Amino acid sequence: MLEIRHLRTLSTLRDAESLVEAAERLHLTQSALSHQLKDLEEKLGMSLFVRKSKPVRFTSAGLRLLRLADSVLPQLRQAERDIQRLAGGQAGRLHMAIECHSCFQWLMPTIDQFRNAWPDVEVDFASGFFFAPLPALARGDLDLVVTSDPLDIAGISYVPLFTYEALLAVSNQHPLAAQSYVRPEDLASETLISYPVDRDRLDVFKHFLDPAGIEPASLRTAEMTVMMMQLVASGRGVCCLPNWAMAEYLHKGYVSARKLGSEGLFGTLYAAVREDMLEMSYLQDFLLTAKDTSFATLEGVSAKRSE
Repeated sequence: MLEIRHLRTLSTLRDAESLVEAAERLHLTQSALSHQLKDLEEKLGMSLFVRKSKPVRFTSAGLRLLRLADSVLPQLRQAERDIQRLAGGQAGRLHMAIECHSCFQWLMPTIDQFRNAWPDVEVDFASGFFFAPLPALARGDLDLVVTSDPLDIAGISYVPLFTYEALLAVSNQHPLAAQSYVRPEDLASETLISYPVDRDRLDVFKHFLDPAGIEPASLRTAEMTVMMMQLVASGRGVCCLPNWAMAEYLHKGYVSARKLGSEGLFGTLYAAVREDMLEMSYLQDFLLTAKDTSFATLEGVSAKRSE
C-alpha cells in the first residue's frame, strides 16, 4: 500500500512548500501529483495535509509519514550508493570550476557529502574567474563547470540546477529603494559593483543594461560578496546578485533589494559536463546531491521550468 514514491512525494512537498513547486521537482504535472496524494489518502483513510495552506501544513498522519521518510530515504540513498560502488565505477576524477563566488554557500556542503559517499573519486575545484572554464571542460582539463552562461560547444551538456532571480542591492537610504523596480536608465548615474569578471558574463549587462544601450557611470569590482554588501550599505555603489546570495543581508536589514525591470530578471545555474560522463554513477550522484542541497539551503530558488 505505502510505497517509496509516496515517501519521496511527501518529503518533496514539505521542502517545496507548495503543490506547484513539488510537482516541478518531481517532474509531474500538478494534476498527477494531486491524484497521487488523493489516492494515497483514500487508501490510508486519512488526510495527510491541509489543502490550500501555504506553507503546506501536515496532519498528524502526514507528520508520521514524514518521520518515516526522514528515516528511510537516507538509508535507501546510501544503499543505492553502496550498490553502485559494488557494480564498479566507484573510482574516478571530478575536477570542477565555478563561475560565481557565492556558489560556495551550497557547493561546499555538496562536496562534503559527495566525498563521504565516493571516497575513491578525486575531487578538486578552482574559481572560473580568471580563465575560460568551458573550453577547458571540452579539452578534458575539467570534468564539470558550474555556470549561468551556457555556450554551444560540441560534446558539452548543460544540466539545470536551479533558477534564481537577479536583484539590485542598494543602500537603505538610496532613492532607488523607494521604487518598486529598477529601470536600465536608473543605473546611468550609478557606480556598479561586480565580481572581477568580463562584463559579457554578468546578467546585469547581458540581459539588462546592454540591450537598453545604457552604461553605468562607473564600475568597481570586489572578489567577495560580503565586501560588495559593505560597499553598497555605505553608499559606495549598487550591485546585482542572485536573490539567494544576498538573502542573509536582506534579512538583517543591511541593504535593500529591487527587481530589475517590471517583470524581473531571472537566470538559471547549470552544471556543464561532457556528454561521455553523463552516465557515470558518481557524476549523476553529484548532480542529485547538488540539487538537493541547493533547494535545502538556498532561499528563493526553484526548479527550472520547462521551455
